[in-house]
Amino acid sequence: MNTLLHIAIIQSNLIWENPAQNRLNFMQKIEELDTNVDLIILPEMFTSGFTMSPEVVAETMDGITIQWMLSLASRKATAIVGSLVIKENDNYYNRLVFVHPNGVIDSYNKRHTFTLAGEDKVYTKGEAQLIVNYKGFKIKPLVCYDLRFPVWSRLADNYDILIYVANWPTKRILAWDTLLQARAIENMSYCIGVNRVGLDANNYHYPGHSTVYSALGEKLTDIKPDLEGVLLVTLSKSHIETTRNKLRFLDDKDLFSLE
Repeated sequence: MNTLLHIAIIQSNLIWENPAQNRLNFMQKIEELDTNVDLIILPEMFTSGFTMSPEVVAETMDGITIQWMLSLASRKATAIVGSLVIKENDNYYNRLVFVHPNGVIDSYNKRHTFTLAGEDKVYTKGEAQLIVNYKGFKIKPLVCYDLRFPVWSRLADNYDILIYVANWPTKRILAWDTLLQARAIENMSYCIGVNRVGLDANNYHYPGHSTVYSALGEKLTDIKPDLEGVLLVTLSKSHIETTRNKLRFLDDKDLFSLE
C-alpha cells in the first residue's frame, strides 16, 4: 500500500465560457510540472467559470474535455480531478469528475447548488456522495458551496482526504479559510481547498487562497492570494493513522442518517 500521495494543486484564472482556452491554459501549467505527481486538482467549473448559462458550455461524458482529461491522465500517469458543466438526460449538472490514469472515471454531482446565484434554478443537484479509492488513500471530493454543510462532509467511511474545488469570491473568503480548517479538524483528515483567481463576467473577484490542512488543522502550505500558481504537496497516510490512533476523537462521533 502506498503511504505517500504527491499532489499538484492548480490555482488559475478562468476564461469566461471558453472551454478550449481554459483547457489550453491548464495544459500549459501541467506540462510545466517538472516532477511526477499522483493527482492534479483543478478548480470548480474549470472550463467556463461559474456560469449560470449551462447551455453555452455544457458537454457530455463523451465530450472533448473528458477525452482531454483521459488522454492527459494516461500520458502523465496521474489522476486529474475538477468540475465542469455536464448535460445528461436533459439535465445540467455541476459535475466533479475524478479521472484515473487507467481510464476509470468517478463522478459526483454537486449536492448543494448555490441558491444565492440561482444555481439551483438551472442545475440539478446531486443525491449521492462519493469516496474515491486511489493509491491506498480514500478521498472524498466535494464542490464549493458543499463546504458550508458539515453534515454532508462528515466522516462516515474513514476517508483520508477531503477535497473542495471552488469558485469562492473575495467578499466571503474568510468563511472559506475558516471552514476548510474546521472540516480538517472535525473529521481528522487532510483538507484541500482549490479556488480560482481573477475576475469573472459578473464582476466577481476571486482571490484563490488554495491551501492544504493537516488532520490537526495545521496549514501545511498555500499559494499566494490573487496569483496563478501550482502548489506541490505530499500527503502521508501515516499522518492520518497516527493522529487518529493517538487521539481517537472520532470514536466519540455521533451516528446519523442523511435525508
